[in-house]
Amino acid sequence: MGEKARAGRNKTIYLTEEEEKRYLASCLTGAELAGMLAGSCEAAPAVVEARAAEVNPAHVATSAQAQAAEAAQAAADDAPVEASAAFAAASASSAPAPSLAASAPHPFANRIVLGDNMAVLDMLPHRFADLLIADPPYNLDKTYGAGKFRKMEGADYEAYTRRWIEKVRHTLKDTASIYICCDWRSSLIIGSLLSDYFLVRNRITWQREKGRGAVANWKNSMEDVWFATCSKEYTFDVDAVKQRRLVRAPYREGGKPKGWQDTEQGRFRDTYPSNFWDDISIPYWSMPENTGHPAQKPEKLFAKLILASTEENGFVLDPFAGTGASAVAAKKLNRRYLGIEIDPGYCALAARRLEMADADRTIQGYADGVFWERNTSQGQQKSRRAQASRGAPGDLFV
Repeated sequence: MGEKARAGRNKTIYLTEEEEKRYLASCLTGAELAGMLAGSCEAAPAVVEARAAEVNPAHVATSAQAQAAEAAQAAADDAPVEASAAFAAASASSAPAPSLAASAPHPFANRIVLGDNMAVLDMLPHRFADLLIADPPYNLDKTYGAGKFRKMEGADYEAYTRRWIEKVRHTLKDTASIYICCDWRSSLIIGSLLSDYFLVRNRITWQREKGRGAVANWKNSMEDVWFATCSKEYTFDVDAVKQRRLVRAPYREGGKPKGWQDTEQGRFRDTYPSNFWDDISIPYWSMPENTGHPAQKPEKLFAKLILASTEENGFVLDPFAGTGASAVAAKKLNRRYLGIEIDPGYCALAARRLEMADADRTIQGYADGVFWERNTSQGQQKSRRAQASRGAPGDLFV
């Protein structure tokens, strides 16, 4: 394809300097988040104020506030979140953790927060999130926007991972699910320490098509997503994440399809999902969700996690929001969300994508309430038209 033709089809999201300022203004700062929480959260106001100072240096706490915050935070840190049998006894003997009033709405719902996640997570109330989706930096030298993550020794990366997990787990409900993205190297670390905090359920491996070739090794074209829960009680809706596959050898019994459907869209079989996903496409230049983020995840990937592990109106927390893939998927699937991102440019792109989701709620590869395998776009388009003719609400998710 020529450069002119490609440029004409390029749907990558770019922002001008003025646009970035405008979209960034719609994101929350640490001080703004503190103001929201001070009026609706049972957590000590001094903790909120002190943590806001960490997120936004322009907001400075007094020494008295800082001392009160230190004492309050020490007490808050002692309140465990039930994760497994190892924490059950401590949870049973502890006083209830501070949380939002049951009748109060979450004031920070459906927002992106600009700030250091380590500080922002300390500001948040306990046990409000139904689902944690975390896509932390892999242990690689990589530039993210205006910052750079530098590769660490294995022990240092493990300590870094433990630190953010310990910061985030107080925000999770006892029935919450956890998904953490990683490459094969960081998977070795994350998979081994996850059971110290949660009940590990599975490891999903998904095939990514992008990636440079390797001369002295096998090309890395797989990534992992670790699945865990806070307790034995959790949500998992397997019917919401079935995969529709083409039937290439249609078997009939008594002249009728056996185990598959003969529809206007073609011959398909809806199958239960496994822990190996080969139907995910990395965002590229002709996809409307594409941005310049070097490690952007597809909306389809996060849509599977959200549909499987939350009910409608559930709350999705992402402490490494990037350009907002999890938030956008949550919005399109009628879930609440909170994303935390330290890079201003990525926050602005996330805000732009959330605005775009008001007009376009489609998710690539999702139609008729199922996830379609690759190279089935014609069937998806037929399904979309059939749903539209029936006035079905599912035509939003394609």
